[in-house]
Amino acid sequence: MNKELILALEALEKENGISKDIMLDTIEKSLREEFKQEFNTVDNCEVTLDRVTGDFHIYALRTVVDELTPGEAAEDAKKSQKLNLPYGREILLEEAKKIDPKCQAGDTVKIEIKSEAFSRRAAKNAKGIIVQKIREEEKAAIYNEYHSKENEIITGIVQRIDEKGNVLVDIGRTQTTLRKNECVKGETFQRGDRIKLYVLEVSNSSKNANNTDKDKEKSGSLIIKVSRKTPLLVKRLFEQEVSEIKDGIVKIVSIAREEGSRTKIAVKAEDPNVDPVGACVGVNGARVRAIVNELGNEQIDVIEWSDNPAQYIFNALSPAKAVSISAYDDENLKKATVVVSDQQLSLAIGKAGQNVRLAAKLTGYSIDIKSESAMEMENGNEETEYDSETEGEETLEFTENTSDVVEE
Repeated sequence: MNKELILALEALEKENGISKDIMLDTIEKSLREEFKQEFNTVDNCEVTLDRVTGDFHIYALRTVVDELTPGEAAEDAKKSQKLNLPYGREILLEEAKKIDPKCQAGDTVKIEIKSEAFSRRAAKNAKGIIVQKIREEEKAAIYNEYHSKENEIITGIVQRIDEKGNVLVDIGRTQTTLRKNECVKGETFQRGDRIKLYVLEVSNSSKNANNTDKDKEKSGSLIIKVSRKTPLLVKRLFEQEVSEIKDGIVKIVSIAREEGSRTKIAVKAEDPNVDPVGACVGVNGARVRAIVNELGNEQIDVIEWSDNPAQYIFNALSPAKAVSISAYDDENLKKATVVVSDQQLSLAIGKAGQNVRLAAKLTGYSIDIKSESAMEMENGNEETEYDSETEGEETLEFTENTSDVVEE
């Protein structure tokens, strides 16, 4: 032990966040363990380690007696003799007074162990324990760092893409894997690309023994699950890009996303003097364009939330314009009937029903889209109830699927 060791521990603390005191405590523990193995005991040993100089001393503790207790093991006697120590756990008063002239029977005296053989062996074992402790503390420091980033966005650099489509990403102090099922369909990466990832979960494999290898992104025992397909990624991107959201002036109420294609996001202003949609879009669309670029040109519709369900649904169906909306809301059912012009029908429904499907997810209402001509036909037939299946080309109904909806 010397000053160089202390400097090395201080550098380790500064660079890796591993406490110097923890490492010094570990060294003391390793020296006690070595003494325990040597004498099959640890209660009659004392270790002192100078936190400034790094010098250490090991003392054997002996109880002062007038007469030794018979029956100590012969093997312990040999070890005591080898280390130039009094036999067993006791020391005669006559011998003890050579160490401490003031001691009396019943006192405890400390005898320093200065055997070079024992010191070399203790130092060797301490080195192994220190290396192991450093690894454990590094893993703990990395875990704590990334655990604090759960439900946040981190930036990584693509290292490689395996044959299954999983992407290995360097995220700073460790690496993680963006699994194919958390990638956006159609999105491609090259080595060296900088990408943003949403941290779903950070855990230690030892604490989650039930996790399968398929679900693990490992750095030792560390598991970092990340995603680019979750709607929460879009939410965090807006929070980063739009200062009004970060400051709480504008609030994200709901997000509905079909990753890689289109996202609808509903926002509201806590300040009546602020335009929530304008704040999110930015001057000349700069803010939303930055998010669109990060998401690989995914289309984003920013709409204003309203406490009036009909108005909210009207906004959610943008860019289509409704002629009329009837919204019904009770404990068991949220349903809306929307009438649009014949020319707006296909726009309201969207390609493969995407526009109305996302509007339903965003608002939480089952939305039935009808054209004006279909509505006139229905109203003109008083004896027969309108059947959406027989008039499928003009009337479509989409039921909310909340699996991709994010709400505060």
